[in-house]
Amino acid sequence: MAEAQGQTGANSVEDGSPDLTEIKTGEPEHSSDPQIDPSLMDEASALIDNARTYAEAELGFQKTRAAFAGRLLGVSLALVVVALILLHIAFLALAVGLVLAFESVVGIWGSIGIVFGGLMLVVALLGWSAFTRVKKLAALFSSPKEDDA
Repeated sequence: MAEAQGQTGANSVEDGSPDLTEIKTGEPEHSSDPQIDPSLMDEASALIDNARTYAEAELGFQKTRAAFAGRLLGVSLALVVVALILLHIAFLALAVGLVLAFESVVGIWGSIGIVFGGLMLVVALLGWSAFTRVKKLAALFSSPKEDDA
């Protein structure tokens, strides 16, 4: 019983409840300057290192992908240029063939005139078609006030 009386906050042996009138003057459990857990700092450091590693890997991947895309684009562009050159040669061969085919019917100058006139007609039709499409495109992007003026 004497032991119970000696304990801080105990009133009697029968009563095990703390004495609320007594105030503890010890250091509080939570201080105003909290200590940072070292394992938390290690986690944050590891997270920063992982983010840096990820950023470096992503940058390297994007550089490699851009180089690969550049090579593919260069080869594709070269193939398109060769195709256009061959298409041009094919149209020249067609024009020469038409001139030779019409020569026996209307003579050399007549056949050249027919082929030249036919090609100019095709060019005019293609140009007119492109012009009307550009007008439609311009109308798409113009404001209604510009249409009235």
